[in-house]
Amino acid sequence: MGFSIDILKNNLCFSVKFPWNIGIVSFMAYPTMMEGKEIYSSIKKIAEDNFFDLIELPVLSNEELSSIAPLLKNKNVSIGLQPFIFKEKININSLNSNERKRAIDMIKKEIDKASRYGICTIALCSGPDVEKEKREEAKKLLIDSLNEICSYASKYGINIVFETFDRDHDKKLLIGPKDEALEIIKKVREKNKNIGLLWDLSHAPLLNEKPEDVKEIKDYLFHIHIGCGKEVNGKLYDWHPVFHTKGALNTEEDIAKLLKALSEINYNGAISFEIKPEADQTSELVINAAKGALIKAFQIFIEKL
Repeated sequence: MGFSIDILKNNLCFSVKFPWNIGIVSFMAYPTMMEGKEIYSSIKKIAEDNFFDLIELPVLSNEELSSIAPLLKNKNVSIGLQPFIFKEKININSLNSNERKRAIDMIKKEIDKASRYGICTIALCSGPDVEKEKREEAKKLLIDSLNEICSYASKYGINIVFETFDRDHDKKLLIGPKDEALEIIKKVREKNKNIGLLWDLSHAPLLNEKPEDVKEIKDYLFHIHIGCGKEVNGKLYDWHPVFHTKGALNTEEDIAKLLKALSEINYNGAISFEIKPEADQTSELVINAAKGALIKAFQIFIEKL
């Protein structure tokens, strides 16, 4: 699975295989899935594509998971709770104890469901940001919630992947900058080892971060997303357009820098596309464009070695 490129150096031709597993956030590439539509057909297209090793699923019903289970036998599978968290206003760092309990209980139910289908990785995020003077309290509550969630997930052998989002522009979540995310995960790891960070290239412009920053979180890095933030009329958005779309903030050079950094820290996780078609684009178009961007970025990286 994946791909290789041919490189000519010193009159010798070398074939170099992409060294990481490649995934795709299915519900971004096929957004109708979030409406409960075309789930089977969308997953079938990805499952039949040998470019991909990993499929990231949204929250689905037992019936939907049962229907697609035969398609997933040769793929790694994870669940992305982030859209579910946004839609249902799940807030694991809420200052309200009842809201926090509700959030933890809802996530536990999704862990139960994932375990029934042999899914061993679940991604989630913090809740909304709070007033600056209340952030430290919210962070402590977040740590408590993550410890409870991780402890519960560990019974099933499930890993929790914690994604950082912007604080100032679009999603405006508590976590947030990578340095603060790292502090949170270090604290949780004191009790639970089954948690790590998800760093998203498309969020980097919204967080004033750069690809090389993954080196600073190398010991806690579980997963990578690649895609683009977007600028519209001077404002930044977490909209995940594909590369070279008007307003897209990331380029193949950014991916190449990220690949270089990942190589230097001996990263052995997967790299997933998180790209979404816009009004004049099809899912197939953005998937093919993303593949092309990754291949070009890998070539840039290899040629600079």
